[in-house]
Amino acid sequence: MKKPLLGALSASLLAGTAALAGAAPASAASVTAPAVTVDFAGTVALSNCSGWLVRMPGSTASDPALVMTNGHCLETGMPGAGEVVVNQSSNRSFTLLSSTGGRLGTVRASKVAYATMTDTDVTVYQLSSSYATITSRYGIKPLTLSTTHPAAGAGIKVVSGYWKKIYSCNVDGFVYRLKEGEWTFKDSVRYTSACDTIGGTSGSPVVDTASGQVVAINNTGNENGERCTVDNPCEVAADGTVTVRQGINYAQETYSIPACFGPGNKLDLTRAGCVLPRP
Repeated sequence: MKKPLLGALSASLLAGTAALAGAAPASAASVTAPAVTVDFAGTVALSNCSGWLVRMPGSTASDPALVMTNGHCLETGMPGAGEVVVNQSSNRSFTLLSSTGGRLGTVRASKVAYATMTDTDVTVYQLSSSYATITSRYGIKPLTLSTTHPAAGAGIKVVSGYWKKIYSCNVDGFVYRLKEGEWTFKDSVRYTSACDTIGGTSGSPVVDTASGQVVAINNTGNENGERCTVDNPCEVAADGTVTVRQGINYAQETYSIPACFGPGNKLDLTRAGCVLPRP
């Protein structure tokens, strides 16, 4: 998995951290629609990873804002297989970026609403500010999570707030199970080779260029061609067949996450349709 960066160490010394898995038919509409403009507006830089200011489809301006990144970017360390963190106090800060990647200011967490590396690789922070406050102060609006499965062949952009770099490629396909060390991820997105993401891009939003919505979260890649080891995830098919694709990178789908958040951006793992692992 792609390890988070530490301090100012050179990217050549580090990789990136974690992974996920699924399958759906390609949508001609999503593949052929004109591409929307994708830039850095709403993304954030963490001390060791990337992330973004995110809203659920039902979020309102007065709701406490949320920031999303990988589970393996959690400041208290990577959650173990089967571990789920909910409502944990946090005062982590995030650098909010403009459309061109410039530093606008700092937003701060009040808690970790949810974090896990089981089935998926995600941390959702609740901030001490509302969306309305952030928009008023910085002129920035959050990115919205899609509630539909990404489409094979769709054009995507991986937007790294840490590196201030945007990678462009397509969804190459989906992985039933992606296994990496002790972690197993379900229904992961596999990129075409043009998205050669590196350490520090962990937690970047994967934006569908047709809709402008986030369809996945960047998290891992096979670096050395090893089989199912840390930094070298392997693909496991439904029949148990294992495939190793050196140099190929992956993301975890996010379309099912909105079902787990109710009014006021409140986490509720018992809501209908919520499939995130529970503590």
